[in-house]
Amino acid sequence: MPADLAVIGLGPYGLPLAQAAVAAGIATLGYATGPETGSLSPAELRRMLSGGFRPATDPAGLGRVRTAVICAPTPRGVDGGLDLSQVESAARTLAARLRPHTTVILESPVHPGTTEDFLRPLLEKGSGLRAGRDFHLAYAPSRVDPGNRDHTPANTPKVIGGLTPACTESAAAFYARLTDKVVRARGPREAETVQLLETNFRHVNIALVNEMAVLCHDLGVDLWDVIRCAETKPFGFQAFRPGPGVGGHGVPQDLTGHAGRPLRMVELAQQVNGRMPRYVVQRAAVLLNEHGKSARGARVLLLGVTYKADLADQQGTPAHEVAIRLMELGASVSYHDPHIASWSVLDRPVPRADSLYEAAADADLTILLQQHRTYDMQGLSVKAQLLLDTRGATPTGAAHRL
Repeated sequence: MPADLAVIGLGPYGLPLAQAAVAAGIATLGYATGPETGSLSPAELRRMLSGGFRPATDPAGLGRVRTAVICAPTPRGVDGGLDLSQVESAARTLAARLRPHTTVILESPVHPGTTEDFLRPLLEKGSGLRAGRDFHLAYAPSRVDPGNRDHTPANTPKVIGGLTPACTESAAAFYARLTDKVVRARGPREAETVQLLETNFRHVNIALVNEMAVLCHDLGVDLWDVIRCAETKPFGFQAFRPGPGVGGHGVPQDLTGHAGRPLRMVELAQQVNGRMPRYVVQRAAVLLNEHGKSARGARVLLLGVTYKADLADQQGTPAHEVAIRLMELGASVSYHDPHIASWSVLDRPVPRADSLYEAAADADLTILLQQHRTYDMQGLSVKAQLLLDTRGATPTGAAHRL
């Protein structure tokens, strides 16, 4: 059966889209753009294959679909901006095979204006076709929350912004097969800026609560109790929680050097969140000191080294910097994570604890960096010699909390 949809880029944005499309009964072709960071369990892959998913290495199939969605990753580049190299590669590959009447949608996180000013010329030059006349072109921000069982692609509204009204309607008709609600933006720039606002909203609010964590520790105030009480307010407040840093694939954008003016709040949020791994290590060193131990030579166990609970994804995880800074202080670092079989820092393998409770009892300090569902924090707080909880997962008084 010929594929109706091509998902170009099988990473953190493409794989969830492909899964949703297959679940909706759409024959889907998956084409990788580079080293992918998404992952499927063998059972999930079997379900997708039986449902009509076809992974492809030959790009010829891209010319036989009605809809092509570019989901290539856009990581932070060496200059701090977004690296569009995989989007460019995907566009060139698609353009050489693009047929009239195809709907092309970009889902990768990008700066406002990228669809029109970067993607459109690549597609038009490579295909000889004109966007808005010969093929449809639109942007749709990816709204993926990995591991979230309550909010799935099927019940998460999808925002669409097309180059022309006809482009918007064509893209909307496609997404209406996947989701309960489609929201039409005025155009691709507005849709791209939706993604910008949503990502920056998360980072700014996490930065606020991270600053509150530092302040509350200095004041002797239980921040976790503050948040518990504050989130009972039914309006004007949304609860965010502090942590050792911010990971994930959504890169905050301050638009410095892109729009001519920075977003100062985002700039400050990046600074605050970027300091959290260092703050965690400072707290760790002080705790060891208070218990008559030095960080040099101390055995430190890190619990949870992924960026999000109950997932194997390590993209942007603060655990790397925490481990590096502890090693620089002379600590002997080991880790435990039920989702990560092996872990390296600075190209050196970090010892993995096989027996969690024994390792916690043996370590001079245990630091909870990610609260996986399998961790019994009550039990760990009893077994560990010294426990620093950066996620507020332990009962009050059972551990030292961030």
